[in-house]
Amino acid sequence: MVGDRVTLHPGVYVGSDVHIGDDTVLYPNATVLARCIIGKRVIIHSGTVVGSDGFGFAQDGDGHFKIPQVGIVQIDDDVEIGANCTIDRGTMGRTWIQRGVKIDNLVQVAHNVVIGEDSIIIAQVGISGSTKIGKNVILAGQVGVTGHLEIGDSVRVGAQSGIAKSIPAGQTVSGSPAIDHRDWLKNCHILSRLPELRKKIMDLEKGLASLEEKTDS
Repeated sequence: MVGDRVTLHPGVYVGSDVHIGDDTVLYPNATVLARCIIGKRVIIHSGTVVGSDGFGFAQDGDGHFKIPQVGIVQIDDDVEIGANCTIDRGTMGRTWIQRGVKIDNLVQVAHNVVIGEDSIIIAQVGISGSTKIGKNVILAGQVGVTGHLEIGDSVRVGAQSGIAKSIPAGQTVSGSPAIDHRDWLKNCHILSRLPELRKKIMDLEKGLASLEEKTDS
């Protein structure tokens, strides 16, 4: 079902049993596959695919056997999704993009992910399956999130960070693996001084060796 004042630009594909709410815009070559639910005032930019199969396989010996992906994608009202994003359908249940979320270009959202209201997901982020992201979260560019984690409300994650464990609400983290942002800044400062510190240690070792030689003689 397509609501009132919906704009479907050339090349858009809408699958069977899709629901699209009022005032939504799908730009050229956007794809919404079967049974997905799109809310009101949603904007989906060119090349984005909503409802592609989740990456689900069972290993048997050396082979990989596809697990049917029978869930859906639900996108709530006032969401905007950039160009060339992929939002996979749930293995079962749903992948859920909640109200007011803004997603930049080239973002991968895996099966059964939940992204909470008013969160911002910046370009080239990858979110693995079944991860739950809270409200008002910011994931900066190229952040990678492993699966089955929980990221609390109002978390901020710096660019190119790797999230390997759950993060409580309100924290700001950076790095890979991600740590407190202030600790990460200190580590970066120390890292830049490593050549200088290495030279000092080598000079101290030479001085110590010289003293030991004089003592032995």
